[in-house]
Amino acid sequence: MYGPWQKIRLVDPVSPRPNAFRKQKQDEGKSKRKKTTVLVVDDERLIADTMTEILKRSGFHALCAYDGLSGLEMALEITPDVVLTDVVMPNMNGVQLAIAIRKALPSVEIILLSGQAIINDLVERGRNQGYSFELLAKPIHPEKLLRRLHEI
Repeated sequence: MYGPWQKIRLVDPVSPRPNAFRKQKQDEGKSKRKKTTVLVVDDERLIADTMTEILKRSGFHALCAYDGLSGLEMALEITPDVVLTDVVMPNMNGVQLAIAIRKALPSVEIILLSGQAIINDLVERGRNQGYSFELLAKPIHPEKLLRRLHEI
């Protein structure tokens, strides 16, 4: 039994603690900010998976596809903010993919990636059709790629 000299502290188990409430409000604010969605398309699975993981850990919403046709289907389904695509891929190369995405989703930013010298011809063909895309050489350091994506 409590005496008049002891204070009784009532705790409402349903109400959040003040600090917990403040943290909850901060978390809600963060979740309302839209993450930039990046679609990585590369026929080399290790490269696609690694790039996707780096982007996720850096705060982007990142997904990947392993060929141009799958990348196009994904892009049409999710409407990414940015598409990072390898240029040299079988069936549908990166320039063909970029043109198809640009036609269907003109606001999507597209960055071509390639470590092969022959891509100049492919990129030039795209330019001749009236399409211009940024081209970054592979291998690209993750920090350089992240800086570029943050600029977008």
